[in-house]
Amino acid sequence: MTKDFVSIHDISRYDFHELLDLARKVKAEPEDFRKALKHKVLAMIFEKPSLRTRMTFEVGMVELGGTASYLSPAEVQIGKRETVEDVGHNLERWVDGIIIRTFAHDNVVRLAKASSVPVINALSDLLHPCQAMADFLTLQEHKGDLGGLRLAWVGDGNNVCHSLMFASAKAGSTMAVATPPGHEPNPEIVRLALEDGRETGFRLEMTTDPRAAVKAADAVYTDVWASMGQEAEHEERLRTFAPFQVNEALMAEAKPDAAFMHCLPAHRGEEVSAAVMDGPRSVVFDQAENRLHAQKAILIVLMGKRKRHG
Repeated sequence: MTKDFVSIHDISRYDFHELLDLARKVKAEPEDFRKALKHKVLAMIFEKPSLRTRMTFEVGMVELGGTASYLSPAEVQIGKRETVEDVGHNLERWVDGIIIRTFAHDNVVRLAKASSVPVINALSDLLHPCQAMADFLTLQEHKGDLGGLRLAWVGDGNNVCHSLMFASAKAGSTMAVATPPGHEPNPEIVRLALEDGRETGFRLEMTTDPRAAVKAADAVYTDVWASMGQEAEHEERLRTFAPFQVNEALMAEAKPDAAFMHCLPAHRGEEVSAAVMDGPRSVVFDQAENRLHAQKAILIVLMGKRKRHG
């Protein structure tokens, strides 16, 4: 396993499955891990707000015997008040691990390089690896074998889509991505995912037709049409993405038992209809819960045996 968790692309297929196995164990027998990170401290740098990320990392550290310290945008102002590298060099003297939820992916990369303690990408504009690990834990629980899975992504080719592509490649799943023209996933991420999946049986389908992507899918996934930082584009994106709403008609193209997935927060009536979001096939709150278990596994692996610098 790498020192840091910046991208699922960076870890081996073996490590990917080991993390999922550990997450299942942590979820099933939480008492066995109550002292896994005893006296360990996690620093949490937030440039973007989040309900799920903050709560799952804080609760996770407490349940593993450690503590977490929240650093707001006003307190850190990474790259403004101090360089990314100086922030990393300071924090490594006080804490055992760092998570960062930021805009520029380069901030995560630079922080990981500068710090001697593990750095976890809790979201950047390019990737959201913790979410994808929770999602594949959820898919495993509901669908079993990940290798035979068909996952359909409908909407914007964004950071969540990118990390799901990497996870699908490690798992050997099929992923079908339907986006409006001009909103496709980053070509470099596509190239790397195909490279990762060369020996796993991974298949990637790209289309502008949501029905084609969803056809016979085991799970249908969407996300908000305007992510944080894209608020000025909201009205234009509503028009562009309107044909990509996941509603009952679109879900009818998937398998009868297909799961509906969303990383949350969701905008009912925009990217997803209320009937689908709140319907019996929705597993969105299982995904949200599994953020806790997947991230606890990541924390244990990265921080469990590390000694503090200095």
